Amino acid sequence: MSDPLVSLVRRWAVDWLNRADPSVCGEIMAPDYGILIGGFHLDGRDAYVAGTVSQLNRFPGLGVTVHELISSGDRLALRFTEHGAAQKLDWREAAWGGVALFRWDGRWLTECFAEEDYYSRRRQLASGQTDPIEPPATAPWNTVAQDPDPAAEEIVHDWLARGDLSSVDLDDGWIGHDVALELQDVTVELDELFSAGAKVAFHGVCRGRYVGGLDAVDSASGQPGSLHVAGVVTVAQGEVAAGRVIRDRLGLQRSLSEAVRS
Repeated sequence: MSDPLVSLVRRWAVDWLNRADPSVCGEIMAPDYGILIGGFHLDGRDAYVAGTVSQLNRFPGLGVTVHELISSGDRLALRFTEHGAAQKLDWREAAWGGVALFRWDGRWLTECFAEEDYYSRRRQLASGQTDPIEPPATAPWNTVAQDPDPAAEEIVHDWLARGDLSSVDLDDGWIGHDVALELQDVTVELDELFSAGAKVAFHGVCRGRYVGGLDAVDSASGQPGSLHVAGVVTVAQGEVAAGRVIRDRLGLQRSLSEAVRS
């Protein structure tokens, strides 16, 4: 039988998002459930549901495929792909990655920290060329909780502080897309970080000076920028050896564009 936290998140993915049934949220989320994504905080279950229903209406029939799930017993993270067709864009299709970290109180989901690769989604909808979807995890809903590893957490914390994430897959780089994005003088602020054995999940923001890598903001070089990130990585032999990090490149691009215009 599934772990109770895993069962709640299964309902989040299967019953709520894949079935587009908002009534499920009242059964799995606390009334004050909140989500932090791209620097925006949706405070309260009703606000979250309204925001998500808006996206589901943009992509009728949207699906969620889970590729990885880890649990420490009191916290859980999953890496996933959302995929669907945009109704107002002649049903052009897109598949974009995401990472979500959940907290619970023993009964309900209480908080989520997430990022989704909307930069990739925009590229696909503009070009009409859809990215492939990675294979699903074989049995994510049978995941057994692993004890935390404080040493692995410290390694990931130090790795993030150095600002070089090149040892893992970034965004849509796993299929050959250019993911170059450079910030200098980076500092990192973490909202959440936990481990389940050798795997560590995190969510936070990297702040620094933008020096290149995004489309249409060349004139913003040198501007301060904030890049929100979420990831699930694996620690082996004292270092971050593999994993995936999703960065809010679209949010950074938009903020840089606004800074240049002002």
